Amino acid sequence: MTRRLIVEADGGSRGNPGPAGYGALVRDAETGRVLAERAASVGRATNNVAEYGGLVAGLQAVLDLDPTADVEVRMDSKLVVEQMSGRWQIKHPDMRQLALQAQKIARQLGQVRYTWVPRAQNGAADALANSAMDGKPVHRDPAAEAVVLEDELQPTAEALASPPSSPGQLVTTVTHLLRHGQTEHTPERRFSGRNELPLSLTGRAEAEAAAARAADLGVEVVIASPLRRTRETAEIVAAALGLPVTFDPDLVELDFGDVEGLTFDEAREKHPLAARRFMSDISVAAPGGESISDVGTRVARARRRILSDHAGRTVLIVSHVTPIKLFLAAGLGVGDDVVHRVFLEAASLSTVTWSSDGRSSVRLVNDTAHLR
Repeated sequence: MTRRLIVEADGGSRGNPGPAGYGALVRDAETGRVLAERAASVGRATNNVAEYGGLVAGLQAVLDLDPTADVEVRMDSKLVVEQMSGRWQIKHPDMRQLALQAQKIARQLGQVRYTWVPRAQNGAADALANSAMDGKPVHRDPAAEAVVLEDELQPTAEALASPPSSPGQLVTTVTHLLRHGQTEHTPERRFSGRNELPLSLTGRAEAEAAAARAADLGVEVVIASPLRRTRETAEIVAAALGLPVTFDPDLVELDFGDVEGLTFDEAREKHPLAARRFMSDISVAAPGGESISDVGTRVARARRRILSDHAGRTVLIVSHVTPIKLFLAAGLGVGDDVVHRVFLEAASLSTVTWSSDGRSSVRLVNDTAHLR
C-alpha cells in the first residue's frame, strides 16, 4: 500500500520585501505524526518567494523520507497552490525558478496534489517560518530520532549486513574524506563544479603528500568522484597504496550552473538575486544548477551504499567540498546548512566513524598536517 504523507508549508517576510523565512513539516496522513520539520531564512525577499521556499523544503523532506509516497501539500497561499496546480501563470522570475525546482522534486515522488487551507489551519508551518525569521533555523527529523532510540535495542541494517561478529560486538566503519588537490580554479576561489580541470602541479604534489599520509591510515578501499581532479587525486593515492579505485557518480560536486567558473564577487554581480539566495538557502539551486539539498539526497544515497557494502572496513573517499561537508553533517547529526559553517582546504583530510548501533563520530576536520 502506498504511503500517504502531508506537507504543510508557509513563508513570511517582515517588510515584503524584507527579512524572510520559510517553515515546512511533513506528517503521516494516517497518524498525524510529524516526521520532519524545516525552517530557514531566505535573506531579503518577498512573502511569495518565502512561501515557495517552504514548498521546496517540504517536498525535499518527503523525497528524503520516502520517494514512493503520495503527497498532499497544504498551504494558505492561494497563489502558490493555484500556480503549482497549473491554473495560474508564474510570471515572477524568482518564483518561476523555485516552482521549477519544486516541480523537479515532485516528479521524483508519487502523486502530488495541492490544497489551499485557511491560515488558521496552517499554524505549525507558520510558527516554523517565524522561527526562521527570528534567526532560529530548524532541521529536525523526529522519526529518525525515534529510530535511533529503537536501534539501541535492535540491530541496524548495517549491522545485519556486516560480516559475522561476536554477540553484542559493534562493527565500526571508518571513512576518511579527502578533498582533491588544487586546480587552476582553487587559488582564485572560483565556483568549481562539474568541470574536468586537471590537477595543477601544486595539486599533484598535494595528492602525493596525501598518499604518504594515507599509508598510515590502514585504508582498505578507495572510492572517488569520477570528475578529473578527484580521479587524478584518487589514482595517485591508490597507486601508492596498491589498491584499485571505485568511482561513484553520487560523489560529484554540486552543479553550479551559470556561476560555474566565477568568483563570489563575479557571481553576485552577474546574478545578484539568484546568487544571494543560492548562497543563503540550501533548498535554492544555483542558477541553472543544483541546490545543496539536491546534493544532499545523492550523497546520503552514496553514504548508505558505502556503509552497507564496506561495513567494518576503512574507506578512503576522494571527493569535493560539498559532498565532504555533507558527510560531516551526517556524522554530526545536524542539518545540511552546516555546509556554510565549515571550511575545507584542498587535499585536506576529515574523518567520520560509523558504528553498527547507529551512532557516528566526527574524529577529524580539515586536517592539512601532511601538506606542511
